[in-house]
Amino acid sequence: MRVLAAMSGGVDSAVAAARAVAAGHEVTGIHLALSKDPQSVRESSRGCCSLEDSADARRVCDKLGIPFYVWDFSDRFKEEVIDDFLSSYQVGETPNPCLRCNEKIKFRALLQRGVALGFDAVATGHYARLTHKADGGDGYLRRAVDPKKDQSYVLGVLTEEEISRCMFPVGDTVKPDIRKEAAAHGFSVAKKPDSYDICFIPDGNTRAFLGRNIGLRPGAVLDESGEKLKDTDDIYGYTIGQRKGLDLRRPAADGKPRYVTGINAGNATVTVGPREHLSITTIYADRLKKLHPAMDGTFDCEVQVRAHGGIAAARASVDWDNDSLVLDLASPLAGVAPGQAAVLYLTQDTGGDIVLGSGTITATARATD
Repeated sequence: MRVLAAMSGGVDSAVAAARAVAAGHEVTGIHLALSKDPQSVRESSRGCCSLEDSADARRVCDKLGIPFYVWDFSDRFKEEVIDDFLSSYQVGETPNPCLRCNEKIKFRALLQRGVALGFDAVATGHYARLTHKADGGDGYLRRAVDPKKDQSYVLGVLTEEEISRCMFPVGDTVKPDIRKEAAAHGFSVAKKPDSYDICFIPDGNTRAFLGRNIGLRPGAVLDESGEKLKDTDDIYGYTIGQRKGLDLRRPAADGKPRYVTGINAGNATVTVGPREHLSITTIYADRLKKLHPAMDGTFDCEVQVRAHGGIAAARASVDWDNDSLVLDLASPLAGVAPGQAAVLYLTQDTGGDIVLGSGTITATARATD
């Protein structure tokens, strides 16, 4: 097959490309330029997509003897990831830009261009497993062997067609062994630290980034009875589940700490309450994606709401005609916010590592609501 190897400049994508070459595919390395003015170097392990990353990716391709190109997706990245991130905050949501980047850029945009140029598949360094039907598998997306690195959650927002053109060569291996393999190839990235944080906010200061791009939204902080506790100069600076930095100066009646339990961008209010009110038992979602036939009607499943953690058994009800999903949780989950993705898996007794599909959370409810 003709395969595009998405080269981030990290160790995982380097080994993924090497394995695709070893499997006999005709491989071309592609690094995605996501900024018109990328930083020259990464700040330790913060961020990604720097000029340093591009140079590292080129060196790996040179060692493998495969072509290397840089494709400029910066305009599309700004429109579909950064602008989406900003607009989500403006309506009181908690977006996951890395998940949207995987959905809109690292797969959809890359695949669209690759298929138009005659390529058959995209290989990435994501930690997930996928065995295609042509190779004797069932074609379903599964969790990685290494549970600490599993990235099936961020891939659960892809479509069935997109998954059919994906390859995840490192998903059957634990991370320490990937680094050993990279060292054996002589890749300079063998000991390169993993990236984290939002790539377009490399200093990690999300509040400052929002202030520069959408300004401040003055409002009020309320308790759950509706009483105003204080004015705030910016409701965008709060997140569901936040405890630190509230500066309420008035203790709750029971003396217990208070947490952000709700954000209403419409009337510019932030609601705080006790920790137990962060626990929700019902999730509502739309923008549904289906990766398995079981993602239909009413069924039992497991749901994950964060890249690492936030997993619960649930009873799901899918209405494809209205693009809606309702999840009734068997046990409460905390810190769930609109804008996050709910990714569904088969239950453990029926192969719980298989991804069924996903939805984008629109609302949540507690048992007492």
